[in-house]
Amino acid sequence: MNTNDTLVNLQEEYDKTKIQKIIDELERELIGLIPVKSRIKEIAALLLIDRLRNKLNLVSGSPGLHMSFTGSPGTGKTTVAMKMSDILYRLDYIQKGHLLTVTRDDLVGQYIGHTAPKTKEVLKQAMGGVLFIDEAYYLYKPDNERDYGAEAIEILLQVMENERDNLVVIFAGYKNKMDKFYESNPGLSSRVTNHVDFPDYTADELLQIAKLMLEEQQYRFAPDADSVLLEYAERRMKQPHFANARSIRNAIDRARMRQANRIFTSGDKVLTKTDLITIQPEDILKSRLFS
Repeated sequence: MNTNDTLVNLQEEYDKTKIQKIIDELERELIGLIPVKSRIKEIAALLLIDRLRNKLNLVSGSPGLHMSFTGSPGTGKTTVAMKMSDILYRLDYIQKGHLLTVTRDDLVGQYIGHTAPKTKEVLKQAMGGVLFIDEAYYLYKPDNERDYGAEAIEILLQVMENERDNLVVIFAGYKNKMDKFYESNPGLSSRVTNHVDFPDYTADELLQIAKLMLEEQQYRFAPDADSVLLEYAERRMKQPHFANARSIRNAIDRARMRQANRIFTSGDKVLTKTDLITIQPEDILKSRLFS
């Protein structure tokens, strides 16, 4: 048989990696984010085909694995990074598959000679996995001559180039700030080839997320509480410091607290299971957002 006619069973190779399980988890655990899920599937497909090409000794440029996740807080960037690390591990692009999340404070020192050892220690811990740098644009502070962020970036660039088989770096943060961050360093921009933008959630999606959160904690909304939470989400989205799912999680935590206080002060001595698991409209309406 001509070597060009060598048969490869794509489905069999795909099943071996078990990445469908991770894709299914993404679909199940994350509400909305359709463009994000599509982009992750595209990256997974590219990596799978690249793996098959390598098995057949087909020469191709190594796919760039370093990534940029942009979007507002609470849009699932860290969760997707965890799933991405699992996919990379199952496709044999990283050896360990762990995710290490850091910020500027973990990388940049306070004085001369402090930054290099800090950054190198973080990179050592991340080797074999994925390094997720949140709010990465804070590494670059051009207005401060005494800032050591540039030193951390230079070390990162070297390792991203020289240890491509041992480490994947994901930079994350607000899109406009990340765009300026990449503009400030062409070397960095050229090494980050996969850009994934995370949209804000709609009010309806936030309601679905709230229901999932309650279900995980064995609570539920009373039938007429759905519309109240939806109105809460619509109002909260217009306020400063809105953090998507994170803000909704905080709202749910406070609603649970009000529910507990309502039950405790009601004077009822005998409670049903329904009493203990149900969030009533008043538990949400007592938020300052409605005052």
